[in-house]
Amino acid sequence: MILTCGEALYDMFVGDHAGGKRFAVTVDGVLGGSPLNVALGLVRMGTPAALFTRVSTDMLGRRMRAFMAENGISDAYCVPTDNPTTLSLIETDDSGHPHYSIYCKGTADCSLQVGELPAALGEDIAIVHLGSFATVFEPVGEALRTLARREAERRFISFDPNVRTMVVADLDLWRQRIDEMLPLAGIVKASDEDIGLLWPGKPLEWFAEKALVAGADIALITRGPDGAIAASADGRLTHVPGIEVDTVDTVGAGDTFMAASLHRLTAHAAARRRAARDVDIVELARFAVKASALTCTRRGADLPTLAEIAAFSP
Repeated sequence: MILTCGEALYDMFVGDHAGGKRFAVTVDGVLGGSPLNVALGLVRMGTPAALFTRVSTDMLGRRMRAFMAENGISDAYCVPTDNPTTLSLIETDDSGHPHYSIYCKGTADCSLQVGELPAALGEDIAIVHLGSFATVFEPVGEALRTLARREAERRFISFDPNVRTMVVADLDLWRQRIDEMLPLAGIVKASDEDIGLLWPGKPLEWFAEKALVAGADIALITRGPDGAIAASADGRLTHVPGIEVDTVDTVGAGDTFMAASLHRLTAHAAARRRAARDVDIVELARFAVKASALTCTRRGADLPTLAEIAAFSP
C-alpha cells in the first residue's frame, strides 16, 4: 500500500456571467489536491492507497470522506477536525492551463501538526508519498517533513514539490525545503515549470542530477506536451516524447504522472531503495506520459483506470 500525505481540497472551477450578470460567476466544485489525486490515480490503476491528512467535519469534508470510501482510498490515517475544508479557485485559459487562487489559512489539511502524526505506520505501507505546498506551508509542512525523516530508513519515500507560489511566495523557502527532502526520497518528480521558476537558466537534466546526487534512485521531470525526462542513479537517462491530444485542461496531469510512476514501481516489486534502480525507466516514463495525456482529455483531476490507459490510442 502507498500512503499519500498532504492536502485534500475542493477545486472550484470558475465560470463567468452567472445568470447573465456581468460580474457574477458560476462555480463547479470537484475534489482535488495533489496527494488526494495521486491516491485516486493509484487505486484506479489497481494499487492500494491510503491518505494521511486532516479532513474537516464540514459539508465538504463529509463529501470527501464519502468520495474516498466510494473509490477505495483508505481513510484510516485521516484526522478529523472542525477546521474548514481548503478551497482552490481555478480559471483555465484557452490552452487549458489552470490558474489558481488557493484559500488555505487555518483550514483542515493545512493545520496538521507534528503531534497528530500516527505513532506508527502499518507494515503494509511500502511507500510514503509527499508533495505539493503541504510540504512547505506551516504547520503541516513540518509535520510531513518530520514523518519523512522518521520513515526514510524503513520505507521508500516519494516526493513531488509541485510548486505553488500562490500559497508560499518565498522561492528561497521552496529551494530550502526541496533540499531537505531530496536526501530522503527514493523517487523525485518535478515539472519543467517548477525547475524554471526555482532555478532559471538551469537545464532540466541539472535538476535530475541534483536529485540523484542527493540520494534518489529515480528522478522524473515532466515537460507538459513535450513528454518527460527520466534518469536513474546508475547513469541511465532518457527523453520520452509527449502524446498529442485534444486538451480539455491540464489539471491533475502531473498527479497522474506521479501515480502512474508509483504504480509501475510497485508492479515491479521495486518499492525499496536500490532495487528501484533496476526498473525500466523508459517503460515507466512512457506509461506515465500516456496516462497523463489521457487525463488532459478530461475536465479536472479525473485520473484514469488501468483499463482506460491500456485502451487509450490517441
